[in-house]
Amino acid sequence: MPSEAHQQIVEFLRATASGASGAPSFEAARAALDQMGQSFSVPEGVDVSAVEIAGVPCESIAPVVGEHGTLVYLHGGAYTVGSLNSHRSLSSRIALATGCRVIAVDYRLAPEYPFPAGLDDCATVVAELLDQGLDPSELFVGGDSAGGGMAMALMLRRLDDGLVLPAGAVLLSPWLDLHLQSASITERAAADPLLNVASLARSVEAFVDDPSHPHASPILADPTGLPALLILVGTAEILLDDSLVFAEAATAAGVDVEIDVEDGLIHVWPFLDGIPEAAAAMERIGSWVKARLTPATN
Repeated sequence: MPSEAHQQIVEFLRATASGASGAPSFEAARAALDQMGQSFSVPEGVDVSAVEIAGVPCESIAPVVGEHGTLVYLHGGAYTVGSLNSHRSLSSRIALATGCRVIAVDYRLAPEYPFPAGLDDCATVVAELLDQGLDPSELFVGGDSAGGGMAMALMLRRLDDGLVLPAGAVLLSPWLDLHLQSASITERAAADPLLNVASLARSVEAFVDDPSHPHASPILADPTGLPALLILVGTAEILLDDSLVFAEAATAAGVDVEIDVEDGLIHVWPFLDGIPEAAAAMERIGSWVKARLTPATN
């Protein structure tokens, strides 16, 4: 059963949605997500610094003690909202949990910069890190929601290009199918207090002309050859089937997939610092990444 703290947030989200009048502009939605994300503090024990990697603005979030490995993190926000500010707390908690330096990428957003601009930014950052000598066995990628889809698209692009892949990926409630036609879109609609199909469809229209492109909808790609994946998803979200269908296909293709399906939890609950489910997710992510780091850095 979800915790009382989780359910209080669900009730808050429902009350907020019921009081809203129409869909907010992308600018208003960006401001709202930044404000929500910045309500969660950056934990002690990390150093946060602005960096530019091959011309792409990023943040480096490094544990003060015991830093090993690098995790490139891609924020969520339906490809139209989200920022370093909105996800700084989550990125910092992942850095502490994994012991990795987290590189959070401030990739370009639609509608100003439609597909594949954001993916280009993320691919550039990963390529530059590897060109600088980072061992791919010590590199992970991660992301939530659209950022999870972007992380998968990034690996698929490198796979298509015959390039070396990261050691693995952590995907939190990833958005992998931009067609929005899976069964959970309707079956989980009443349970999901955060996402709705109309809002997501608006973002799809702003983001990409052809949602069938496998780098826009990775669920349509051949997953053969992908590295190890950890997927966390809740049953109270309309994107549940994105994770279930993709995990099944990737497992059938020989990919090492671990998927945790959490009963009653909402979309990207690890974002919500202070609830016990978020703390448990950090422990799960940390142990999974640490187990896959090379012996020299483990």
